[in-house]
Amino acid sequence: MHKMVLILALSTLAIGLRAQQNRTEVTNATTTVEDSKAISDTVPNGYAITGQFERILVLRFKYETDLLVGLEAMVKQEKIRNAVILSGIGSVRNYRYHVVSSRTFPSKDMFVTDPTGPADIAGMNGYVIDGRVHAHITLADSVKSFGGHLERGTNVFTFAIVTIGVLNDNLDLKRVDDKTYR
Repeated sequence: MHKMVLILALSTLAIGLRAQQNRTEVTNATTTVEDSKAISDTVPNGYAITGQFERILVLRFKYETDLLVGLEAMVKQEKIRNAVILSGIGSVRNYRYHVVSSRTFPSKDMFVTDPTGPADIAGMNGYVIDGRVHAHITLADSVKSFGGHLERGTNVFTFAIVTIGVLNDNLDLKRVDDKTYR
């Protein structure tokens, strides 16, 4: 009987350990030349790109849909090249995101994964740049808000609604998220 209780206790502990939040830091080195590049006087401190929304799409995702995979599929299905992610709400069963974790080049990201962490989607924003989704998500549980760059492995719970403003295909957004353009 004592052995059985010990085995059950160890099994429960092992299951609990596997389900805990995981953090992994990754270095995003480009090349030594790019990472050591100085700030250029030819690159403006800020610039504006003018455009108009051609249409607004409200996307709904159902239970267990991988949110990023779903967004990527809808962008492809709707033939979206450039867009602004305006809003997102709903809830997730689990999550995976990354945040910047360094202040110098090469840049580093901390990937956060919680396979059993439910959360509300408190907000979402970002861009579609030349057909590539660059989404940020804010999540909240009963204690805190958190989030960063949305990663594959964030699965919808009740539903997720994402609103996208589609921009003209001719808009040039290729440098807006280029860390080497400095």
